Amino acid sequence: MSMRTDCRHFESRTYKNGDTVRGCKLGLAPEAPWRCPADCPKFDRRAMDVGWTHGTLVTGAAPAAPASLDDGSAAAILSEAESIINAIAPDVVSELERGKPKKFKRNKKRKK
Repeated sequence: MSMRTDCRHFESRTYKNGDTVRGCKLGLAPEAPWRCPADCPKFDRRAMDVGWTHGTLVTGAAPAAPASLDDGSAAAILSEAESIINAIAPDVVSELERGKPKKFKRNKKRKK
């Protein structure tokens, strides 16, 4: 199986230097850019867009798939990286919140 370019959640972006990124907008293809899950629960065939002008959907070929796709180690590494990010996310949000200016609280009760 390869990436399902006919799925409405597939996206591809090519940068000025020629690099192309392919993936799932929903993050459900842990083995992107090489392949989508065979039984993806969110696969939805891309519908026709009347009145839109489309460029080429995918430019160039996907890079060669590493052997680690078949033995599951690539997905395991990506899962571990996601766990690390999720573990530090609350600290990052807290740090960002501390750097924000204080919001002005308006006193709703007016003195007469």
